[in-house]
Amino acid sequence: MEKELQQAQEIYKLITEYFVTYSFQLLGAAIILILGIFIAKKVSNFVYKICESKELDITLTRFIASTTKIAIIVMIAVIALGKIGISVTPFVAAIGALSLGAGLAAQGLLSNYGAGLNIILARPFVVGDTIRVQNVIGQVKEVHLAHTILNDEDNVEITIPNKHIIGEVLSNSHSDTLAEETIGISYDSDPEEAVSVIISALNTVENMSTERKPQVGIENFADSSILIGIRFWAPTCNYFETRYRANAAIFKALKSSNITIPYPQREIRILSDKT
Repeated sequence: MEKELQQAQEIYKLITEYFVTYSFQLLGAAIILILGIFIAKKVSNFVYKICESKELDITLTRFIASTTKIAIIVMIAVIALGKIGISVTPFVAAIGALSLGAGLAAQGLLSNYGAGLNIILARPFVVGDTIRVQNVIGQVKEVHLAHTILNDEDNVEITIPNKHIIGEVLSNSHSDTLAEETIGISYDSDPEEAVSVIISALNTVENMSTERKPQVGIENFADSSILIGIRFWAPTCNYFETRYRANAAIFKALKSSNITIPYPQREIRILSDKT
């Protein structure tokens, strides 16, 4: 019991001597750290505003601002530790060893971060674009170092690890999504008139993309109808709503113009066996 009390007294003595010796240094380190965090936040906001004024992509802007803030805080922390007599050299060596072990243990996570950095710097897509990758389609909502979040028309969030984006075939249709339709008209109808009627109907649909004009033409010749191919671009945020409106407008316009949409027809002949 006496030995334990002596050890406790020695520890208390060491702590008291440390605080007596480094009391002013501790206060100075705390002040430096608080000022450093404040300055880092201000500089980060300043960098963010500069990037916004240069009209940089929002994802790249956030990355640059966050990196600037972290770098300043790390430098301030090193200065503060030096003020209280703590050498950062052993910490750097320990961090290096831990990083090697962590890197081997978390290759998948690091590959996501590496892919995320590639996305932020190369910018194959930006927030607001519509991408299709790994049989998933959606509008980019957020881009993080580890993953990318997509959003569909039903407001469902889709999270994709970045390693499944880089190195894959990626389709980027920006803010719109392509809608493809096929409708058949009878051989007695004029296909040029049908194409003109369909284009006019599409031009009346709300939320239709104005940057890309609809494409309408003869796609194929079926057994009982001429197939008219229809391609138009709709905003991803209300793709299905726009597509259903377009279908209704096309049907109404064809009916008003007396252009027939035929039913499938088959001719059946019954041969009698005459003896």
